[in-house]
Amino acid sequence: MQRIVFLRALLVIAAMLFAACASTTLKDSWSDPSYTGGTFKKWFVIGIGGNAVARRTLEDVMVAKLRARGVEAVPSYQYLPDGQAGEQQLDGAVAVSGADGLMMVRLRGVQTRTQVTNAYVPGPMMGVGWYGMYSGFYAIPEVNQYQIATVETSVFQVYQKKLVWTGITETFDPTSIAQEAPGFADVILGSLQQRGVVPPAK
Repeated sequence: MQRIVFLRALLVIAAMLFAACASTTLKDSWSDPSYTGGTFKKWFVIGIGGNAVARRTLEDVMVAKLRARGVEAVPSYQYLPDGQAGEQQLDGAVAVSGADGLMMVRLRGVQTRTQVTNAYVPGPMMGVGWYGMYSGFYAIPEVNQYQIATVETSVFQVYQKKLVWTGITETFDPTSIAQEAPGFADVILGSLQQRGVVPPAK
């Protein structure tokens, strides 16, 4: 009985640690090989999808991360109202901001996935010694559900409305935008740094 309690406690701890490892990974990306403009001097960051609070939180985090790299950045909510904006309205907002680079972050969706694994727990002892312990375990199916948030991030050169870079990220079991946004921003900016669109972190 004590062994069962102990093993179940280990399983709970392992599940907690697994859940705590929520992370964002870059699954796919594309960059324009013809772009040679280097780093942008000022960024216009716009989030699409989700509610107004989530949008503002994401934009604020990304702007702060960009500024920490020594480049200017502004959130779109300072220039655009909450809700969907038309192309002409977006053009005007970007022009007023003076940005030469635009980052558009769009939530493509959140999927719930199910994972079934076997947890082995000791059953009634069958025999004595090592053999009794070895043969006394049986499998119990463990069903876990988790979510995957898929986000598309695109970077444009403002003057020509030219797509410079785009990437698809997946965030495992996201908790809140406030908690996941910093890690998401680091993944995106790390890839853009490799492309030469943003400077290294200071």
